[in-house]
Amino acid sequence: MVLKTFGWSFAVTALGLVAAVLIGGWTAFGIVLILSILEISLSFDNAVVNAGILKKMSAFWQKIFLTVGILIAVFGMRLVFPVVIVAISASLGPIEAVDLALNDADRYQELVTDAHPSIAAFGGMFLLMIFLDFIFEDRDIKWLGWLERPLAKLGKVDMLSACIALIILLFTALFLAPQAHLHAGSADKAETVLLSGVAGLITYLVVGGLSGFFENRLEEAEEREHEAEEEAKAKGKEVSAGALVGKAAFFMFLYLEVLDASFSFDGVIGAFAITNDIVLMALGLGIGAMYVRSLTVYLVRQGTLDDYVYLEHGAHYAIGALAAILLVTIRFEVNEIITGLIGVVLIAWSFWSSVRRNRALEAAEGKADPSDDKTEVSSGV
Repeated sequence: MVLKTFGWSFAVTALGLVAAVLIGGWTAFGIVLILSILEISLSFDNAVVNAGILKKMSAFWQKIFLTVGILIAVFGMRLVFPVVIVAISASLGPIEAVDLALNDADRYQELVTDAHPSIAAFGGMFLLMIFLDFIFEDRDIKWLGWLERPLAKLGKVDMLSACIALIILLFTALFLAPQAHLHAGSADKAETVLLSGVAGLITYLVVGGLSGFFENRLEEAEEREHEAEEEAKAKGKEVSAGALVGKAAFFMFLYLEVLDASFSFDGVIGAFAITNDIVLMALGLGIGAMYVRSLTVYLVRQGTLDDYVYLEHGAHYAIGALAAILLVTIRFEVNEIITGLIGVVLIAWSFWSSVRRNRALEAAEGKADPSDDKTEVSSGV
């Protein structure tokens, strides 16, 4: 099972490390290895959240996620995206941007750093919306009940997540835009942050809205099909949801790719603290992205999220922390180790809470239904 799921990741790791040695010797080998670990540590929460979405998709679309999706993740976000950012921010052509990335690493890093406020605002707002929509939803199973119960009540207010996100974005643009109070160019920086953040918010609403719409339609169609099969199976009446499945799966796949893109922002930016070499960066982050993809599928196939019900909560709190960190980095530098550790600690905490819950349920009633809110057990917080 492990080899089947992680086989491609192992193969890509071997090829990537060999390529690194051929390109720059053992120094490059070490850089690629460090970047791989950095990407995995920063994106573990990404795998947990992805698994919650991927488990709703068919085996075919899970395979697409591992094949086409990984090409988008590795070549799109870890190689092409940094070059596109430089091309846009410096008003360069694609060929010029590639030449700059390969032949003038210092200037390339400088341009990417200049573009960081817009990148962080876009990614921060997208991830913030994911977090807010999660904590404002009323769920049967609650992890931090003392916090989630009142927030679920507040969540009944329409568009509350978007309103709070816009308030946070306005605060960020006014007070966290780089040196906003020191020079006349502050208005431009604030405007850039504001526009990029709104773009991130719109992207979430459009992609997430379409995904949710088709997912709801799919569930309705499946319910009608089940009822039709039960009531009129003898007459051969069936309701086909084939076309709708395709649309629902496509938009959920699109949502996953945008989600992965937002998660990768911190990894791409953080990689510049380790190397300016775009090739080594792509190798290291690409290897890490492969493991995140494989881990996502592994969590789905093992049913880990069903067994450890607080994992998804921990991952979403890690998303909220990452969103806050991205917005803070518009003005202040935050060490990547801190970013990675926050996510790991939150997920480890939620995992341990899940283990304690399972043990308590087994002790209280061996056959208790873990999805029944009547069997909800406190996580100890």
